[in-house]
Amino acid sequence: MNARTTRSLAATLSLTAVLAISGCSSESGGAPDSAKPTLTVSGAFMPEPVDDKMAGAFMIVTNDSKTPDKLTGLTSPLSDDLQIHESKDQKMRQVSSLNVPANGRLSLERGGSHVMFMGLKSKPKVGDKVKVELKFEKADPITIELDVKDRTYTGQSSSAH
Repeated sequence: MNARTTRSLAATLSLTAVLAISGCSSESGGAPDSAKPTLTVSGAFMPEPVDDKMAGAFMIVTNDSKTPDKLTGLTSPLSDDLQIHESKDQKMRQVSSLNVPANGRLSLERGGSHVMFMGLKSKPKVGDKVKVELKFEKADPITIELDVKDRTYTGQSSSAH
């Protein structure tokens, strides 16, 4: 009976070890937290708005992971209505999301895809900072501060990587 108990204990420990090892494998059924994309934001700015009706925002979202993601929304104390716009064939249209490719970047720039603040609560001036939270399909939200720049600023220096 003592040998039988020892064999049962050994079998139980072996099974526990197998389950623990398989549970730690990245090939298991559940996606580990490390599967979330690693995103960073650079070159974020807003040209000084002409009025308090609307403003644009531009930045580069870089994805240094093998997992693609999507920018799905934004929030800011400056406006209750932030929109994601895509420019194609010389036409601008609001979209629900923009792709952030794996090991790539999403460039939000003048003449291309960008963010629009509609119905500003105040009019920021050159030198101010505007807080914005970017929301993604997979990655955790990222909070940034947009530098308010002169209306003619293009951000060219920020896109040279």
